[in-house]
Amino acid sequence: MKSRIQLHQELREQILNLSGVTERQNAGIHEDAFFVGGKMFMHIHGHGHCDIQLSKGDQERVLAEGKARSHRWAPEAGYVTFIVRDEGDLKEAMGLIRMSHEYFAGKQGAPRLERSIKPPMTVITGS
Repeated sequence: MKSRIQLHQELREQILNLSGVTERQNAGIHEDAFFVGGKMFMHIHGHGHCDIQLSKGDQERVLAEGKARSHRWAPEAGYVTFIVRDEGDLKEAMGLIRMSHEYFAGKQGAPRLERSIKPPMTVITGS
């Protein structure tokens, strides 16, 4: 059986192996904060206390299925809490973390429209 420190290190390594993820340690109140495209999508307090931001739809589904707990301070922002206590929890946590990563990595790649796009004008010329 792995210690909480070993589980924490393995969790960090798996998160950092996701595409485009960077880490900032001691980022504010978060001991380990993970970013994709400049957006923090999850953070860890202590060893294994994961706060993961999901889309509102994913958050509702995950909570209804009992896969995570509602975040204590920021549930309205889509956060859920999952605590990794053993190796089985590590797999479950990574499923939630991948869900968050895919959502926020996808948002970074989505085109942002600054203004509405007008269809091209059709020009009719006489012959």
